Amino acid sequence: MAEPVRARRLSDQEGRKLQQIVRRGRHESVRVRRAMIIMASASGTTVPAIARLVAADQDTVRDVIHAFNQRGLACLDPNWAGGRPRQITSDDEEFIVAAATTRPVKLGRPFTHWSLRKLADYLGDNTVHPVKIGRERLRQILRKRGISFQRTRTWKESNDPDKDAKLDRIEEVTSRFPDRCFAFDQFGPLSIRPCHGTGWAPQSKPDRLPATYHRTHGVRYFHGCYSIGDDRLWGINRQRKGGTNTLAALKTIRAAICPVWWLKRP
Repeated sequence: MAEPVRARRLSDQEGRKLQQIVRRGRHESVRVRRAMIIMASASGTTVPAIARLVAADQDTVRDVIHAFNQRGLACLDPNWAGGRPRQITSDDEEFIVAAATTRPVKLGRPFTHWSLRKLADYLGDNTVHPVKIGRERLRQILRKRGISFQRTRTWKESNDPDKDAKLDRIEEVTSRFPDRCFAFDQFGPLSIRPCHGTGWAPQSKPDRLPATYHRTHGVRYFHGCYSIGDDRLWGINRQRKGGTNTLAALKTIRAAICPVWWLKRP
């Protein structure tokens, strides 16, 4: 009997990228649906459950999982067919990517970062590998290669020496005993942040909004439980956070496993 189809283990960088796509993207987007399929499969969710989650055929879910195992995150972008022959070769694209990811100062340009206009001018005027390209086509190529204009950020990765061993154990348990595996998490309170706007104001004195609002009606917490084996989700709302409420939510998992014990509890 063939083993169930499952996405390979995600790296920290892949996990952050998929979460970013799912949280910021539109649910009807192809990239978002494929990212949801990969995240669900990597966490141990079965193909039928994923197909119900994204409203897709099971064969489509399997194709996405196989493509991710072979090509990584490149499978998120669909390969659209048709159109006129290419005017920008693969070598041109490689040169464009190399120029875009290099500081302009190192290429003899007197500024700190590229804009699309400045980069297009450099590509057309350089003597090493001239490439005549418009700004919109340049933007499309950079987007296809996963390059975007962004601020420099830091990142964190797990430094646990037993990380791989622990992940192997988790995968073994979720694969061999799905009816005994449950996920539990809590949510709350939701931080309320205002949306930034624009407007005319005195120099260096912009309008300011508070970072959060007063919660005059208390704080509620939601405890969520998910059964991997039978694909069942339930939750409990509480007025406040505390060990007693968390323990009560955990006991609902015991009730789902042993309902007879739950009825006979003292």
